[in-house]
Amino acid sequence: MTLQAQTLADRYVSVWNQPDKVIRREQIQALWAVDGAHYVKTREARGYRELEERIAGSFEKNVDINGNVFRAVPNAQLLRDVVTFNWEMIRPATGDVLATGLEVLHVDQQGKILIDYQFIVS
Repeated sequence: MTLQAQTLADRYVSVWNQPDKVIRREQIQALWAVDGAHYVKTREARGYRELEERIAGSFEKNVDINGNVFRAVPNAQLLRDVVTFNWEMIRPATGDVLATGLEVLHVDQQGKILIDYQFIVS
């Protein structure tokens, strides 16, 4: 597998900022395996439909309504079939970091996400 960890991190964060539903759906299908799963706190999303609902809900609340954006921290690492990186939610007008998190992605041989563990750090 010739996966570039930072490229995957940047693509991952991009989908959470994507306003176009059709493009967002295409990005989800390009990033996750068909039965890929996303876990955060007590929430679980499995498969494209549930991933779309989860990401659309986050987009609406954090990006569309509140005007924030997500960005990947340039610290992505790949070890075998696991990619880790941190992300930040920022207020673009000021650059203030409003939230941070850690992503742990288990990927398949094609680099598609099988399991996505999202930890909200602050």
